[in-house]
Amino acid sequence: MNQPQDKIEGTPLIRPSSTDHPLYEQVVEACRTVYDPEIPVNIFDLGLVYTVDINAENEVEVLMTLTAPGCPVAGEMPGWVSDAIEPLAGVKQVNVAMTFDPPWGMEMMSDEAKLELGFM
Repeated sequence: MNQPQDKIEGTPLIRPSSTDHPLYEQVVEACRTVYDPEIPVNIFDLGLVYTVDINAENEVEVLMTLTAPGCPVAGEMPGWVSDAIEPLAGVKQVNVAMTFDPPWGMEMMSDEAKLELGFM
């Protein structure tokens, strides 16, 4: 499925998350409180959150996408995510960036999301 222009050899399409950071699970749970208004599943389980990067100063960077570039909430969704994460104890700063590379696909959904939407 990966075409040569999509990937430089050995470089992942999506930067890995800071899964070993003490705040990671709390940030993920905060992301799970944000829903795509058109789909009754949270954005994390939908696979819209590509990367949660938390540095040593507890600054959180989230790289996310939308189900489609023309999504009506494209301008609002990053703010919703930021608003969900900022109140967490210990979080110094939040930056949410949007990307459409790689494009979102249904294979990015968690099994729970697929089950919820009747795809399993």
